[in-house]
Order: sequence, then structure tokens, then C-alpha cells
Amino acid sequence: MAINIASYIDHTTLKPATTIADIKKVCEEAIAENFVAICIPPYFVTEAKALLNGTDIKVATVIGFPFGYSTTLSKFCEIKEAIQNGADELDMVHNLAALKSGKWGYLGNEIKTCTETIHSSGKKIKVIVESGSLTDEELIKCCELYSKYDIDFMKTSTGFSETGATVHAVEIMRSHLPNHIAIKASAGIRNFEFAKKLIDAGATRLGCSASIQIVKESKEAELI
Repeated sequence: MAINIASYIDHTTLKPATTIADIKKVCEEAIAENFVAICIPPYFVTEAKALLNGTDIKVATVIGFPFGYSTTLSKFCEIKEAIQNGADELDMVHNLAALKSGKWGYLGNEIKTCTETIHSSGKKIKVIVESGSLTDEELIKCCELYSKYDIDFMKTSTGFSETGATVHAVEIMRSHLPNHIAIKASAGIRNFEFAKKLIDAGATRLGCSASIQIVKESKEAELI
């Protein structure tokens, strides 16, 4: 069965020197291909929301990005502003420094505060765990912790670590998360073959900057 790959994609631009021209291009491409969402820097949320007015395409932005070690209060303030500016989905980097320091209670308080704020506004949270920097045991423990707080998505990676999305990480997440928590694989997804492997492993969203190429390859695969 053919995959409607566009329905999985958060079309993404998060490079430090992103410009409004980049945002306009991402929005135009998202409309043309009917991607499920775009994922952009917080600075551009208002403009992107206006550019996508009249479409069903969601605007996702990032919180505590890319390293996650800002305080819970800082993330809370970022979330409030992003929602006020029109963001539909918040991709938040958890505090990897706290995790590596064994401060799981801190992570619990962080996710409780942030998830309650996001859900009370009718928005969705994707928790970026930076799976490439975790052991399998740490990733499983993240699944167990965040399952308690009814997050919407667990997301693999920021794209700023040494390792992006892997099939192995997605398989672990799918095996240790309840079915109602979705998985977003992100970073290093540059072709349709890899994208399909991630979907087969359990990913329901893909964060991609190579989205147009991936869609092109998916159409070519249908002709084979």
C-alpha cells in the first residue's frame, strides 16, 4: 500500500540564521504538498500563522531549543508567548543536563508544569528527549516518566546532537509508550527509504528539512 508521506511530515527549518524568506518558502511548500505541519523558530510564529491562514496546516515551534538546559520557568515563559503568538504544537527539549545528573524529580516537575500549560490552551506538546545522547535504559526510563503526564508526542532529536533519529530508538519508544502517545522521528531524515523505515518502526510524525525530496522519492517509488 502506498504511503501518503506528506501526511507524516513536519516541514522544518530551524537553522540559526533562518530568515523570513525561508519561512515564506516553507509555508508555500507546506501548502503545495499538504504537509501536516511546519516547525519553525519561535521568532517567526506570528508571520507563519498569517501565511498559513485558511489552511489546516499546523504551526509547530520549539521550546528550550536546542539544548534543553534552560530552567522550567524559562520554558514556561517561552510556551506562553508561543501560544499567544499562535503556535499549535510545542516541541520542547527536556532538560538533558538534569537527566544526566540523575534529577528525575526535576524532569517530572518540568513536564507537569509545561504539559498542563500547553493542554489548558488546547495545544499539543512534543517532548524532545535527544535519544542519540541516551542509553537504552535512559530512553526507556524517559518513556516510563513521560507516559505518566499524558504528553502528545515523544520526539527523538533536535538535529543539533551527534546522532539524529534511528530506527532503534523509535522501536524502543514504541515498545515502552502507551498507544495514545505518538512518536515523532526527527533529524537526519534525508530520503524516503529511511523515512519509511521510521514509519514502519512506529513513527507517526517525521521532522524533515528534506521534505520535498522525500515526497518526490515516494512518488517515484509508487511507479516502480
